[in-house]
Amino acid sequence: MNYRSPLAGMVLASALCIGTVALAQVTPGDPGAGTQRGLQEMNNSGEPGTITLFTRNNGAKTLVVVELRGEPHARSQPAHVYRGKACDDISPAPAYSLAPVVNGVSRTLVEVPEAKLLSGNYVVVVHAADNKLDQYVSCGLLYQ
Repeated sequence: MNYRSPLAGMVLASALCIGTVALAQVTPGDPGAGTQRGLQEMNNSGEPGTITLFTRNNGAKTLVVVELRGEPHARSQPAHVYRGKACDDISPAPAYSLAPVVNGVSRTLVEVPEAKLLSGNYVVVVHAADNKLDQYVSCGLLYQ
């Protein structure tokens, strides 16, 4: 009646393998959760969301993930990181370009440390369209 031992061993070995694969994907020094900030809807767009920053390359780069709710299906909306301290007070030229938000998501690896983005000098803006860069649909402060 010792037939459960091999099965229990296989289950334990599988769990350890899966856990090892998951741990291997986390960058050293990054607990994997990222640093999340909110995106507020602008101009009655109905498109609030979040910005999540993940440290990459031992702190030299940052993966910036923008997620919007309410974005019209299949629309491509430009996104940028600007210098500024408020959504209505940003520099005219973007500091960093992000991948366009498509189907509610943008993922961009930016060549700047996460600590710099969180320094209190940066804002993320999502624009209505390539030809409507002056119309913001969402904005979020990278500090709090």
